Amino acid sequence: MMGEAGSNEPPAWWESRWLLLALIVASTIPLLYPPVPPLVDLLGHMGRYRVELDVAHSPWLQQYYEFRWAAIGNLGVDILVKLLGPVIGLEPAVKLIALLIPPLTVTGLLWVAREVHGRMPPTTFFALPFVYGQPFLFGFVNYTLAMALALLAFALWLRLGRLHHTKLRAILFVPISVVIFFCHTYGWGALGLLCFSAEAVRQHDKGIGWWKAGLKAILHASVMALPVVIMLAWRSETHGGMTSGWFDLNMKILWLMAALRDRWQQLDLALLAIAPAILILALANSKLTFSRNLAFSGIVLIAAFLILPWTVFGSAYADMRLVPYMIAILLLAIRFRDRIDIKLGSILATVGLLLFTVRIGATTLSLKIASDDQQAKFAALDHIPTGARVVSLVGYACGKTWALPRKTHYGAMVIVRREGFANDQWTIEGANLLSLKYKAAGIFAADPSQIVRGNHCGGKNGWTIDHALSAVPRDRFDYLWLIDVDPYDPRLVAGLQPVWRGPGSILYRLQQ
Repeated sequence: MMGEAGSNEPPAWWESRWLLLALIVASTIPLLYPPVPPLVDLLGHMGRYRVELDVAHSPWLQQYYEFRWAAIGNLGVDILVKLLGPVIGLEPAVKLIALLIPPLTVTGLLWVAREVHGRMPPTTFFALPFVYGQPFLFGFVNYTLAMALALLAFALWLRLGRLHHTKLRAILFVPISVVIFFCHTYGWGALGLLCFSAEAVRQHDKGIGWWKAGLKAILHASVMALPVVIMLAWRSETHGGMTSGWFDLNMKILWLMAALRDRWQQLDLALLAIAPAILILALANSKLTFSRNLAFSGIVLIAAFLILPWTVFGSAYADMRLVPYMIAILLLAIRFRDRIDIKLGSILATVGLLLFTVRIGATTLSLKIASDDQQAKFAALDHIPTGARVVSLVGYACGKTWALPRKTHYGAMVIVRREGFANDQWTIEGANLLSLKYKAAGIFAADPSQIVRGNHCGGKNGWTIDHALSAVPRDRFDYLWLIDVDPYDPRLVAGLQPVWRGPGSILYRLQQ
């Protein structure tokens, strides 16, 4: 390893603890300004969190929703909100939790690099922009929290293995695996793959053949198998949640290209393009090579990405979620072959730091734009009484767009701030803890009824603004909230009383 080869060399400037600490702190910057983190699905989850916290004593929420705790692998932020929400409030708790995920992830990546290489390669910095990858910006907070913890746990696994404390490791990773499983099943699965692959290389380095090394690695990693029992019990009690979208190569190519998807396609793709360029440089430059440990881990994650379907047990984007972490692990594998070339290392470290700085800056601006739009539109909530039933309709482009659809769950803030009913919650059995009681909502009971397209859109995306407006049951809802929708037939809102207008948004009262 580089650490062994360069053990007598003094630390390079890019290994400064102050620099590494600054990177960890800097990863929080994009989330400092927004009062509510503008992560796509997070707002929808916040609706569930409000029910979780207050349904027991809210007569309005009791009419619309039911919340039951269950041992499912998708509880990370729900549990933290249950602990923090009553102390500091729901919205501050959500912001604090979201704010902690990037620095935990950066810390995990840096620690993994340090354990594998014995010191910090300058190429490590190229992995850090993927902390703000599409899964986090899409608001998959349970999953990204689980992955942050999985990276930290993986670093601990590597350290204990390096120090030959395998018995202690076996004891510790029973509860660690259970904790990460309850955060999110996919995080637990990723941890298992990482630990298995690393242990296989460690066993092989002892002079054992690959087949036997693989069997021994399975045995070592089996200490993390307890969640399998929990998962079998969980799935035996549920009947919903399909698994579909196997081996769709076109979709997987799209997920690779969208690893850093945020708002500005050209910028996001340009930043992404540096990753394969660095990987190619590491293959072509005789001074650079790959850690077999992390390279094998990267290969295992690639295999998992190719095998995973799009939806598992009703939870969508199963394969997409893995992409930024897969790329980051491959980039972490790069190191100097022998002695450090300070000149080349300084160039790589500088470019890597610049890449991270640009990503943090662009994401900060992007989230500020989204937050300003949120706050302008959330003014509508001040005109909605407590317990109101609200249909929100959110405009969506006909075809594929690059900018993340951050407005699709604005309606959930009706639950968060007004304890009302919103038509954008998820009701997939076994995927979360919320169930619907207000059956009168009909086709406007749940996600994606709030997402409407322009009237000029056709084909399978036929849920247009006019179609939705004509279908709203006015006697079963109190308000209609239109958010950045395309032009519609004004006759469909005739007789409705506007109670608030804002940028791209209008709130109508449905009943007198």
